Amino acid sequence: MRKENSDFQTAFVSEAGSFVDNRDYFAFVELDDMACYVIADGLDQDRELRSAEMAVSAILESFMEKPSLSKRSIRRYLETAHEWLKFESRRVRLKASVLVVVTNYTKMVWASCGNARLYHFRGGRLNLRSTDQSLSQLLLENGKLSEDRISSHEERGNLLNYMGKPDHFDPFISKKTPLADGDVLLLCTPGVWEQVELPEMLDALAESSDPAALTDTLEEIVLSKQRQTVSNYTAAAVYANKTFAEKPKNRKKWILRMAVVLVTLMLAGGGVWYMKAKQAQILAQTAMQMAEYEQSGDEYASAGDYAKALKAYSEAKNAASKLKDKLHFQLLRGKQQVAQAVTDGDGYVKDGSYDMAVNSYTKALKDAGKYKPFKPEDIQAKIDRSGKIAELAEIIKDGDKKVQAQDYSGALKTYEKAKNAAIEAGYESGQKQIEKKMAETQEKIDGIERETKTLQADNLEKKGDRSMAAMDYAGAIEAYGLAQEIYQEIDKLERVLAMERKISKADEKLHPVVPAGDGPGAGTAAAGFPSGADDWGSYEPETPPAVPTGKKDTAQTPAPPQEGSGSVSGASSSRTEKGTAKDDGGSSGENGQTDTETEGGASS
Repeated sequence: MRKENSDFQTAFVSEAGSFVDNRDYFAFVELDDMACYVIADGLDQDRELRSAEMAVSAILESFMEKPSLSKRSIRRYLETAHEWLKFESRRVRLKASVLVVVTNYTKMVWASCGNARLYHFRGGRLNLRSTDQSLSQLLLENGKLSEDRISSHEERGNLLNYMGKPDHFDPFISKKTPLADGDVLLLCTPGVWEQVELPEMLDALAESSDPAALTDTLEEIVLSKQRQTVSNYTAAAVYANKTFAEKPKNRKKWILRMAVVLVTLMLAGGGVWYMKAKQAQILAQTAMQMAEYEQSGDEYASAGDYAKALKAYSEAKNAASKLKDKLHFQLLRGKQQVAQAVTDGDGYVKDGSYDMAVNSYTKALKDAGKYKPFKPEDIQAKIDRSGKIAELAEIIKDGDKKVQAQDYSGALKTYEKAKNAAIEAGYESGQKQIEKKMAETQEKIDGIERETKTLQADNLEKKGDRSMAAMDYAGAIEAYGLAQEIYQEIDKLERVLAMERKISKADEKLHPVVPAGDGPGAGTAAAGFPSGADDWGSYEPETPPAVPTGKKDTAQTPAPPQEGSGSVSGASSSRTEKGTAKDDGGSSGENGQTDTETEGGASS
């Protein structure tokens, strides 16, 4: 167990800087006999997919399936991740700079594509630095740029190679490098090495006793620069405190044995046999992979998952190409083309390009019958559905135009038609979109109706106010009542209460309350009032004509009853002082007699 007999410690820091998203990614796995450390810097701006994380995950997955320190295996790890990024580059081309370090706890091999860097420190000094695949590195190698300027050169981000590149992909893979006790490996993205110079790294290394302290110190240096814009930055430190000690080999003895074996093989023709056997083994393995990928693609195609079927057919076709099996190559290419056409059609549907989707589906349908896994009826259903969705889109556009023209009722009917079409087509997302538009349109209609009814109620209220001013109390009550009903209907409770108060006031004017008197004749005290008098305070009696002495005036208009006054059979009692009529609570005479007292004399 190499891991148990060695001591490797790892720590890292990864932050977004002044950005919202962190598109850097670092991960590692330490197995019993080998370990793999991977750091990546995402170069694209896709909002859903994270190219750095995808690349790191794919590399570690391939490594764990078959751990190896050989260049061929490491290249396979990188190419697998590269193909995966290319396959997922539907909306945006996914790109990443990647650095991989594989070690058996005694030696290491590192590989890179892009400008993620490895610094190997030994004894407090820099032992090696990985080379970037950038234009600045090319200028450095050609002697046109100095080493100390490469970290700040304007072409440092102009990459000549990176993962996800559409054409030729050529990562750099190093030779095996021995590790010694106390070695330190620093993996970092441009967000770190662009800000931290090599002398600062060496100072941070001298001050740090463990990987966590080193990464924290490097982060402090990055932030201390106080740049206006801080890029995503990631730094991972691996302290090889103790490496695995392999048993020393007797090189002379090993060389002698190999020489004997080679001579024997050459004499017996074994060299040729060995090469053929090795080649046959590789071909057999490739043929098995081709069959497995093709079977997986057929299963995905039968299940309707054309995206996964496309990837499987692509792998199978590549295997057939390696085998130089033209028959299977043509067969798999045909299946791949059908799966590609259906996948493209699905993408066009998502983008709303229904005409292009129908064209892709039609192209797939033309060749689908040649291959058993594909179901032409499913593809035809996609064509029909795309046509219905296209018609649905036109109906929705028609509804939108009516909304712009403020024909909300017509728009609502059009959206209802579109909703039924969406339900029939099984277009759930479109149905939700239409329902949202219908709700917004209905809200506008309700708003207009509410404004119209508010205007009607306001006009009725004003009509009631005019009737009140003209003392047409019955008309005012009617107008206020109609306004109150409309306010009640549109839930304007404050106006409902206001109308109630106005109705009550008008009703009081129409049916005034007669104050109760103290005398026995209080019930008839209002006799002789003009019909237009509002209350007692507004009434002014006419001056009665002179009455001859000894006679009674039965037609005389009675004075307004005051507190404590009364009358019987039209008789009245009054007292006059200094020209002012006042009620002194005198009693009325009987049988129509009237007693009158005047200051300074009396008469009967």
